[in-house]
Amino acid sequence: MLRFPAAALNHLLSQSGWALQRLAIHSGKTARFNIAPFSFSCIIHSDGTVSASAADASPDVICVIPPSLLPRLALHDENAFAQITGTGDAALLTEIFYLGRHLRWDAAEDIGRATGDVAAERIVQLAQSGYQRIHDISTNLSQALVEYWTEERPLLAKPGHIAVFAQQVNQLNEDLAQIEQRIARLGNKSSC
Repeated sequence: MLRFPAAALNHLLSQSGWALQRLAIHSGKTARFNIAPFSFSCIIHSDGTVSASAADASPDVICVIPPSLLPRLALHDENAFAQITGTGDAALLTEIFYLGRHLRWDAAEDIGRATGDVAAERIVQLAQSGYQRIHDISTNLSQALVEYWTEERPLLAKPGHIAVFAQQVNQLNEDLAQIEQRIARLGNKSSC
């Protein structure tokens, strides 16, 4: 069981006072998060903070998060949240999913301790614009590759071609079924 995620969670929760209040309602409950190959459990305290729970503690909820979802969850991709599986106390699961969707790391606050507020804001803005540029470049590159592989060097099938092929396969299956029925009828006539 990992123990360090509790400190990171407490940091995020403390940056948002509202989150501590919402979580405090579930004081004494334990949540386990399985992110293969790791697993960690946290117990919720009356002030809304969390700490690592004992490895043998029985969790009130278990959330299974495929590792491939982590980047999408960090970007608050709503479709990624839908792919998390959770079992146990429904009210606590609802709260965990709510916090996951709405908690935001205030990077400028943390960076500001070392650089000052103005420099921190500029660093965060630069990072965000850099992320946007990388996102735009990767989107353009992927679109260019798709076009190249569908038009110039056909490696990928176009959606329209796939639809036509699927329709032709369906027609072939129907024709084959009719031929099989005719053969069966002919077989029945010849055996009479």
